[in-house]
Amino acid sequence: MKTKACCGLDFGTSNSTLGLVEDGRPRLVKLEGEEVTLPSTLFFDFEENSTHFGRDAITTYMEGGEGRMMRALKSILGSPTIHETTMIGRERKPFTAVLGLFLSHMKRTAEAEIGASVSRVVMGRPVHFVDYNPDADREAEETLRAIASDAGFSDIEFEFEPVAAARDYQQTVNSEETALIIDIGGGTSDFTILKVSPKNETTGADSRDAILANTGVHVGGTDFDRWLSLARVMPLLGYQSPMIKKGRLMPVGFYHDLATWQKINFLYDHKTQADLRYLRREATKPHLLDRLLHLLELREGHRLALGVETSKVALSELDQTALSLDFIEKGLSAEMTRQHLVEALEDGTERVRKTIAEGLQTAGLEGDDITVVFLTGGSTKVPYIRKSLTDMVPKARIVDGDAFGSVGVGLALEAQRRFG
Repeated sequence: MKTKACCGLDFGTSNSTLGLVEDGRPRLVKLEGEEVTLPSTLFFDFEENSTHFGRDAITTYMEGGEGRMMRALKSILGSPTIHETTMIGRERKPFTAVLGLFLSHMKRTAEAEIGASVSRVVMGRPVHFVDYNPDADREAEETLRAIASDAGFSDIEFEFEPVAAARDYQQTVNSEETALIIDIGGGTSDFTILKVSPKNETTGADSRDAILANTGVHVGGTDFDRWLSLARVMPLLGYQSPMIKKGRLMPVGFYHDLATWQKINFLYDHKTQADLRYLRREATKPHLLDRLLHLLELREGHRLALGVETSKVALSELDQTALSLDFIEKGLSAEMTRQHLVEALEDGTERVRKTIAEGLQTAGLEGDDITVVFLTGGSTKVPYIRKSLTDMVPKARIVDGDAFGSVGVGLALEAQRRFG
């Protein structure tokens, strides 16, 4: 069996995959045990002076390991934070180096499985790292290129994630279709409208006329988690609670940071806790601030975020659920219903619908002109989101791709095409 020394790498906000082509067929590499997906999570274990990745990182954190958990780091690409440093134990590391650790781990794992060096890569990227800012968008791609280079890749190219998903879908096409590819990942929602057919190399560099529109918006699964958290959990910790001075409410910044994966660690500094103790004296419901302070003293912000994410997933199947917050206060829980989830996601979902509508307009098409919708990305499994988007193309056949694997497979096929 011959293995090409090239790969497709889908570095995701929530989950990552690495694909390659063997004997003409694409497959995803097992990145953690028997799993081909690797949660985009690191845990720096201060007791053992070691770094854990993926599910192992989450498990070690949840078991009470002393250290620092980091997740959703892709989201800081395109922001000033990516060029800053952060304290990990007693050492200050650049955020770029932290991302590099994750990419290096994926590369080494793949090389160990296939017994060969993988130096050439096509990396997935959202249509927009940064909305409405082409310069910042280009800078984000170049930053990711530099990180991949430092991780050991010598030849680095990029492909839009929904275009890669289209290449995966094209493997199953038997007749010409006008397709809408919907890829809702952890950090972005991306869309490609294109003509696909069994004989048309849809995503080839010399056949870009097949792509009718390519668009995206910086809304994804971690945003849906944040909005649900702000709506149903943060009020239990003092969010939007009144202060003694009439007309004033608790500052919202603490809660937005606590509900945002990549910002949670910033709340564990002494200044934040000192500010909250001062605000507690000015609050009409100080017991709510006591809960927040206790949570930060325990450094359990990521446990809370994981619980919200789990509740969102549960509400895709259940009419209601309860998130236990016993680790903050005995008997405390956040009650959530599917309707609560819908209300939390309405505004964000409307932004996604607006972006699809712009794509249809760019393509010169109406919703009825789309003959097939190909869905990938974890948030396409949320019933409300799924129905809201597919209702825009009422005559289309709905095809479910591999929610976490389609982009990686498509990138592997693209890597084979480009590098051979």
